[in-house]
Amino acid sequence: MRKIVLLILACWLLVVSCHEANTTTPSLAAYFAPQDSGVQTGGVKMISIQTPVGAYKVWTKKIGNNPRIKVLLLHGGPAFTHEYMECFESFFPQVGFEMIEYDQLGSYYSDQPSDSSLWTTGRFVEEVEQVRKALHLDKDNFYLLGNSWGGLLAMEYALKYQQNLKGLIVCNMMASIPAYEQYNGKLRSQMRKSLVDSLMGYEQRGAYEDSTYQALVFKEYYNAHLCRLPEWPEPVQRAFKHLNQQVYVMMQGPSEFKTGGRLLHWDRSKDLPNITVPTLMVGAHYDTMDPDYMKWMSTQVKQGRYLYCPEGSHLAMWDDQKNFYPGVIDFIRDVDAGQSF
Repeated sequence: MRKIVLLILACWLLVVSCHEANTTTPSLAAYFAPQDSGVQTGGVKMISIQTPVGAYKVWTKKIGNNPRIKVLLLHGGPAFTHEYMECFESFFPQVGFEMIEYDQLGSYYSDQPSDSSLWTTGRFVEEVEQVRKALHLDKDNFYLLGNSWGGLLAMEYALKYQQNLKGLIVCNMMASIPAYEQYNGKLRSQMRKSLVDSLMGYEQRGAYEDSTYQALVFKEYYNAHLCRLPEWPEPVQRAFKHLNQQVYVMMQGPSEFKTGGRLLHWDRSKDLPNITVPTLMVGAHYDTMDPDYMKWMSTQVKQGRYLYCPEGSHLAMWDDQKNFYPGVIDFIRDVDAGQSF
């Protein structure tokens, strides 16, 4: 038995010697390098991104396949999720558009680091650029569609990296937080006085997380201006359930009626003329964002178009689908066809 073992060992050493004589032994890191296993994942891909404080992963999902039209969706919040944008799955693939859902860093399906230095607009812009590169999107096929905070992020991305874009779609987001806050105050003034007085009582005490305060905001404001459907769709409810409150408050503030955080003074209204790619601005009659301001934004960019949703609110993608989707789809088709604006 011992002779057999020694014989096998000798043969193995001979094979190793011959191999080393003709090839370079791969490093240990090479054995564990990321490789495409060929396993199908239903379009889901975790993308590694680099940040000033380390590497993290963000969640993406590709639906459809179109080498000419690829639409990356940017959700709102900050720190909501792609979930409330799942309604696009019922429209874009049916007309042949490739779409990519994406949870930004800090959101539910992506890594959620605790380092507060990560939550800046500039850092998020660089994240989008890294996602673009990882998904091989370019100026011949790359459309960026953002809703709410996602619209803010889309504008910021275009102002720095529009050479990589085919088209830009900003849904329900004004180009100025101070202007948004002013319009928000106008909507609040239209509420009954007793309700406003009740809200002010909670706000003066800083009781933004009080269940009664939140219930009032939800019933009296969200149902009127965020989503007007009599029953909120399950994906919307799921997105609210998965909100990263820490990131949201740090950037947006504690309440829709108390804008604050790092976005408090954000204003790109004077920079809109620097956006030269074809751009669609989407406003809605009942939106938390001023639809007239959204229309004005479409006149400030070099190649702008305005889409008005007369029955929609902040989530016009849900409560005014008959106007929202035909308008967005027509815009993308026109850009793809090379139509001038």
